[in-house]
Amino acid sequence: MSPAPTPTGTTTNPSLKDYEDKVRGQIRDAKAKLEEYKAKAAQQRTQVEKKTIERLNATQMNLEQKVQQLKTTQAANLERAKANIDAEVAKLRTSIDELTSEYRTAMKQ
Repeated sequence: MSPAPTPTGTTTNPSLKDYEDKVRGQIRDAKAKLEEYKAKAAQQRTQVEKKTIERLNATQMNLEQKVQQLKTTQAANLERAKANIDAEVAKLRTSIDELTSEYRTAMKQ
């Protein structure tokens, strides 16, 4: 016996259907794993950003204390203290600029 004709030339091949189902299942699994990794990456990025912000806040507070201490710094040590503060302020600004850049890049994605 010959197979029954199918409408408009489409054929139903059980092995092809099984293969498509198998591949679609694998794609769904891969997509689920990618979404899971994407969520973990976002969470880790957030944790890293929180730690960075905490560190920058501590640096900023430390700088405020050092500026306050300038009033009691001996004249002989004043220039060195100011140079140290200037260097730390530069590092703080660079770190904030980097964090801002990373944030903007993440927001574009």
